[in-house]
Amino acid sequence: MFVPIADANPLEHVVRPYVTWALLALNVFVFVVLQHGAFGEVSEAGVLAFGAIPAVVTGEAMLPPGYERLPPALTLVSYMFLHGGWLHLIGNMAFLWVFADNVEDAMGHARFLAFYLLCGMLAGAAHILSNPSSETPLVGASGAVAGVIAAYLVLHPNIRLWALILLKIPLRVPAYWVIGAWFALQVWQILAAQDQDTAWWAHLGGFLCGALLVAVMRRPGVALFDRDPSGVPSRPAGPKGER
Repeated sequence: MFVPIADANPLEHVVRPYVTWALLALNVFVFVVLQHGAFGEVSEAGVLAFGAIPAVVTGEAMLPPGYERLPPALTLVSYMFLHGGWLHLIGNMAFLWVFADNVEDAMGHARFLAFYLLCGMLAGAAHILSNPSSETPLVGASGAVAGVIAAYLVLHPNIRLWALILLKIPLRVPAYWVIGAWFALQVWQILAAQDQDTAWWAHLGGFLCGALLVAVMRRPGVALFDRDPSGVPSRPAGPKGER
């Protein structure tokens, strides 16, 4: 398994990836403060009220009295800012930290925010379609982050990343290795049906959504697959160096 930790892919259109930073901060804030993740168990009430529960969204079930904080359809937005634990949060934020700034650079701030939310919403819809009667809340940024990962692959497949192999060994490899391994794991889990606690269809739905949307939401003139196999930027380096 590859876990990305850094890339050397300069920004070319924006000075700072403000939306990426805001998303990172908001996810951490919600987990630590609103879900109380830093001080004990994650709030079950918050997960029920703001997680996307397939049976509730489809109308097959209802929340217990007092838990209805949002119309069920809006939980397809709120769910992506909740997490089930520190490992869940850190894993999603690691991928967001490495990949999102260059996707934001390719789209611009406003379009990137719309892209992120669309990927998360369609990822949640894919999960609901895969199991519409489930009463287990869906939480986490994984679907939206999967869209970001796919967009990065379409934009910069050959950029070299620093990644941890098996969470231990640092190695510099092309982005398509890291993302390809991640994608293969999602497909394997769906086919093998080994881990029913993870929303694998949400990951796959977000990934496919991101791969399609980046083609139409990128800035005019931004090329797809725009790096050569050496990983050297095709244009002069901007203000971002290796993180």
